[in-house]
Amino acid sequence: MKKAFTLVVLAIVLFAAGNRAQAQNKIGHISLSDIILAMPEAKKADTALQQFREALVQSAQDKSAAFDDAVAKFYKDSATMTSSVKEVKRKSLQDQMQAMQGEDQRIQQELQKKQQEMSEPIQKKALDAVTAVAKENGYSYVFVKEALLVAPPSDDIAPLVRKKLGLK
Repeated sequence: MKKAFTLVVLAIVLFAAGNRAQAQNKIGHISLSDIILAMPEAKKADTALQQFREALVQSAQDKSAAFDDAVAKFYKDSATMTSSVKEVKRKSLQDQMQAMQGEDQRIQQELQKKQQEMSEPIQKKALDAVTAVAKENGYSYVFVKEALLVAPPSDDIAPLVRKKLGLK
């Protein structure tokens, strides 16, 4: 009888400890992309990135116009040039044309690099806010909503993060 009573007490203690441990695992989710898009820093970065893109495109157009002018000048002046001068000018024009052919790829690479530079501090600020909200409100796990196909019930912590960041 004493052993049975001890087993019952032990089972109750283990059951209570299990429920307590389970209650401590609060789960939340958030749409991080929505938070980042709502941040004023993201809007400023987007505008700056668009201006940077326009400057790169304008630079490429200027180079293209200069190349077209150089080709037109070559054809106009070629009648008065010696064959060795023509060869040097033709080689120079070919080099310019090859450089321009890689211009689109160079523009894309520079845009990606600039976008990464500008987005890193914004993402860090958003993640820091999520981490702080999770800690302040006792969340053990916070998942990115878009990455989950199936998940246990969880709280949307976006309103808390928006408040932490001062967003509406």
